[in-house]
Amino acid sequence: MLEKLKEAVFKANLELVDQNLVIYTWGNVSGYDPEKKLLVIKPSGVSYDIMKASDMVVVDLDGNVVEGKMRPSSDTPTHVALYQKYPELRGVVHTHSEWATSWAEAERDIPVYGTTHCDYFYGDIPCTRQLTKEEIEGKYEYNTGLVIIETLKNRNIKALEVPGINVGHHGPFTWGTSPVDAVHNAKVMEEVAKMAYRAEKINPQARKVSQDLLDKHYLRKHGKNAYYGQK
Repeated sequence: MLEKLKEAVFKANLELVDQNLVIYTWGNVSGYDPEKKLLVIKPSGVSYDIMKASDMVVVDLDGNVVEGKMRPSSDTPTHVALYQKYPELRGVVHTHSEWATSWAEAERDIPVYGTTHCDYFYGDIPCTRQLTKEEIEGKYEYNTGLVIIETLKNRNIKALEVPGINVGHHGPFTWGTSPVDAVHNAKVMEEVAKMAYRAEKINPQARKVSQDLLDKHYLRKHGKNAYYGQK
């Protein structure tokens, strides 16, 4: 079942390692099939160097395992919540990459200081509030997804315009139009987190880009009249 998606999710998980976004068994990637309304995700706690495409687990949008011999990632309910709310997503990634996670631990948005950031994220990368005691003691992972959704809604952010977020005191989640696109956004988020930190160290009064510059760089790549790259 979903053999092509399993292969894509498997390769995207290995890309996390190749891009130095995870160590040990940290992190996970999922992919979503909107026709079957099923997602494929990395198995929980399995080392990347022994993992196979056939180990990927198929889960429905109620969080039930449909196919797979292993338990799915413990973060599966977060992925489920995001696919339930945003059916346009085709891939979701969670890492504890060090630069992005540092902003999460500081409970700060990653400010849009430069055009590298503008090319991928249409504004600051938000940080959610910390989950409450009740949310932590309840359906913790699903509630993590709900606090992501809450933050995007409260800030009037479209998911694919700002394809990533930090969960306060936890770490980054990113998403995209495919599993590998979600990994790509995770790598970009890590790099702009590093650049933003350095910008503030070099100049504590660093200013964010103007709206004009943000619009230019984001829309030339993602707008209806985009002209970046090849047709």
